[in-house]
Amino acid sequence: MTKDEVLAIFRDCGAMLEGHFILSSGLRSPVFLQKAKVFQYAAQTEKLCKALAERIKAEVPGVTKVVSPAIGGIIPGYETSRHLGVPALYTERVEGKFELRRGFEIEPGDKVIVVEDIVSTGLSIRECVEALRGIGANVVAAACLIDRSGGEADVGVPLVSLIEFKVPAYPADALPPELAAIPAVKPGSRGIQGVK
Repeated sequence: MTKDEVLAIFRDCGAMLEGHFILSSGLRSPVFLQKAKVFQYAAQTEKLCKALAERIKAEVPGVTKVVSPAIGGIIPGYETSRHLGVPALYTERVEGKFELRRGFEIEPGDKVIVVEDIVSTGLSIRECVEALRGIGANVVAAACLIDRSGGEADVGVPLVSLIEFKVPAYPADALPPELAAIPAVKPGSRGIQGVK
């Protein structure tokens, strides 16, 4: 699947937003990829995750379990695992730290890949990898649909991305004038309100 094909799915689903957005990392950006708008359509989600699974099979053969950070990674993790033919698990935050719950288990010998939706700074994946390694998991790689860092994010393991789509992101105190002139909104899962 090409970069243009992936971005076309996001545009067609109304998931490529323009404005002044506060990312979950705290950085500000003129473009926000609202992946939840894509994930409401099973056919489009399947196309993306099937292509990601094919890339994983080529680059990280032998994966036996997919683990995703909740909540954004659950849908792409599940759908990617379906195409890999392996179980899908997810971590949840407990007192601010990721943990496997709900009876999910990693067995000795499992080759685990962490699957996320979109990577900006890589923080969620790093925290998920750290939690999994803390219970003795063999985390061999991570994967995402879109790497918006352009390959710069450090996720603590090799990262397989369906595409790289470098979007500018700025600290709140270093905004370009055209972005500073627009009210900021936080459209992600951690809040949907205007922010000054």
